[in-house]
Amino acid sequence: MATLTPPQIVAELDRFIVGQRAAKRAVAIALRNRWRRQNVDPGLRDEITPKNIILIGPTGVGKTEIARRLAKLAQAPFVKVEASKFTEVGYVGRDVDSMVRDLVAVAVQLVKNEEFQKVQGRARELAEERLLDLLLPQPSIGIRPSPAGSETRDKMRAMLHAGTLDDREIELELPDRGQSPFVQVFSGAGLEEMGMNLGEMLGGGGPFGRKTKRRRVRVPNALELLQEEEAQKLVDMDKVTREAVQRAEQSGIIFIDEIDKIASKERGGGPDVSREGVQRDILPIVEGSSVTTKYGSVRTDHMLFIASGAFHVSKPSDLIPELQGRFPIRVELESLRREDLVRILTEPQNALTRQYVALLATEGIDLSFQPDAVDEIARIAQLINERAENIGARRLATVMERLLDEVSFDAADRQERKLVLDAKFVRERLEPLIEDRDLARYIL
Repeated sequence: MATLTPPQIVAELDRFIVGQRAAKRAVAIALRNRWRRQNVDPGLRDEITPKNIILIGPTGVGKTEIARRLAKLAQAPFVKVEASKFTEVGYVGRDVDSMVRDLVAVAVQLVKNEEFQKVQGRARELAEERLLDLLLPQPSIGIRPSPAGSETRDKMRAMLHAGTLDDREIELELPDRGQSPFVQVFSGAGLEEMGMNLGEMLGGGGPFGRKTKRRRVRVPNALELLQEEEAQKLVDMDKVTREAVQRAEQSGIIFIDEIDKIASKERGGGPDVSREGVQRDILPIVEGSSVTTKYGSVRTDHMLFIASGAFHVSKPSDLIPELQGRFPIRVELESLRREDLVRILTEPQNALTRQYVALLATEGIDLSFQPDAVDEIARIAQLINERAENIGARRLATVMERLLDEVSFDAADRQERKLVLDAKFVRERLEPLIEDRDLARYIL
């Protein structure tokens, strides 16, 4: 983060997301402020809290993508939750603390993967030695290995590196990772979240202990399995847990989607009571509190919360005042125009047109899009959005799939290997559906 300034963050987001300059600026400043906070005087550091953000805009304009790309850019733990899935105590649904537990679990996996990468070299060496022990007969106890035995081992190692032994099978004894039915029955009730691993509680032996099973695998697969097992031994999980909790607390990002669904338009009885209850349950998490997880107690004071919602029926001011005050930055995202849809189809690194070209290239089909074809796809997507529900850029995926349905189906047997799409091709495939409005509502 020391090298990423807000303009650079926005430029990086521009590679994947079209438009929405105001939203990109807001999240870029919020991300940079996290690095700035780490470099201020320690006495003041704890007093600086993140400025949480509400992204307001219709579906399919890039709200979730902005938050997801931001977290990836910062290599920060990130989770996306839907506010409508949370309910107050007494109603069916997830408890609000689960969003923090999910974030810590993501952080642990993130740090664990980083530590795994650091020990891969050593783990490979140890795995090779174990594999050679399995491939070569072991000398009897008390008999010293002969020089000839060392030469044989070196030859076997050379054969292993050359791939000569790839077709050979060996038997390995590996941990059985299948979860017992008894644990599965109770896992949904929160035992996993609270760290109650029944196998560990009852010790390493007995019916609930760590089990192993024997498997016959080819040498390359055996090497991978042994390398993973050795890496597990080399990684210090206590260190991983400490680093993960610290990273979740200081740089974690929680994206709360559909926050407008829990906004109460009018105070009073009825279902809105439950919505307000969810807001009041979320409030302590956003304000800063301590949440118990299987990795210990986790503080939420310095986590960044990004909320989003369409706010078609309600508005941000319908949220309870306390929660409004915890989201001081509000950014309204623009609805997508036809020109934006054209850019979305062509400019981002993961543009839909590039995805389909790459997918069909695996079948030997040389697919290309003429500029007028892209413009026609954008026009039709915009037209359907106006006639039916406006789902933004997500409509492009529906239109593209319908457009290339026939080509995708018979690509393997297609005689013509080069396919150039123009506006005429697009109209021929999609005009009949557009003209029948009732059909278009269900298909496009």
